[in-house]
Amino acid sequence: MRIGQGVDVHRFSDAPRALWLGLVEIPDAPGLEGHSDADVATHALCDALLGAANLGDLGRHFSDRDPAYKDVSSRELLSSTLTLIRDAGWTLTSGDVTILCERPRLALYLPAMSHELSTLAGAVVSVKATTLEGLGALGRGEGIGATAVVLLEARS
Repeated sequence: MRIGQGVDVHRFSDAPRALWLGLVEIPDAPGLEGHSDADVATHALCDALLGAANLGDLGRHFSDRDPAYKDVSSRELLSSTLTLIRDAGWTLTSGDVTILCERPRLALYLPAMSHELSTLAGAVVSVKATTLEGLGALGRGEGIGATAVVLLEARS
């Protein structure tokens, strides 16, 4: 078995963009700046998966300098990441994601995020959110961050 962790942070975009978190679009909220759809929750999960499988990080496989990944859906990134870990002989046993933000309030969307991520991943991925009590850039509401932890098991 292997444990992996991932972290991702994006600032809010000045341009109009949809906000995607955990493969769920959050209505009436400012989007995040990024080369892809900037879904920090899913990106943190991908980094945790890649780290646990000793495959590097998201940037190694899906560079933000590659125009092929401009505005790419994180659903596609997660699907490709899951293929990479399976090809390396691993399967996801469980995952846990924490979203760090002051706004928007996410409680109503967390079950849908868990459902979407779990369905695609083929294992339970829990999703929760917390504020930073006004501390730091995320606490001032300048963006959103996420952390993730996964447990992988060698396929037999």
